[in-house]
Amino acid sequence: MLATPAVFGSVLLASRSEAVLAPHELERLERTLLPALERHHLRLLAHALRTLQTIAGGASDRPSAEAISTWASQQPAINGDTAFMTAFTNQMLAAAIQLEAIAAPLSRPALALDLDDLVVWAEQQAQRRLSPPPN
Repeated sequence: MLATPAVFGSVLLASRSEAVLAPHELERLERTLLPALERHHLRLLAHALRTLQTIAGGASDRPSAEAISTWASQQPAINGDTAFMTAFTNQMLAAAIQLEAIAAPLSRPALALDLDDLVVWAEQQAQRRLSPPPN
C-alpha cells in the first residue's frame, strides 16, 4: 500500500504547485461513486503520480530509486530521516509499478497518465468486482 497522505502534504513537497493536487482535482476524486476506502487509495495513487511526475521533471520514464531518494533528501521536513526516506522511496517505486500496470493497456508511459486515467481505471476495477461472474 502507498504511504499515508501526510507524506504528500504541504510538509513534504518542495514544489507544491507541481506536485500537490489542486482542490478541483481532489473534488473530482471525491465525486466518484467509489467506496470511501477505494477513493482513499485513488487519492494516494494520484498523489504518487503527481509526485513521481515532479521528481521525473517531465521525463516519461519512472525515476530511479536514487532520484527519488535525492528528491526526498531535498525536502526540509524529512532531510536526515533516513528511515522515512527509505520507506518513501520504496512506496514511490511500488506506486510506479502500479502506475505502469495501469498505463500498459493504454500503450502510454506511466508518467503520461493523468487524473482522469486513474479515475477510469479505479471505476473499471470496482465494476469488475461488482459484476456477477459469467455463467
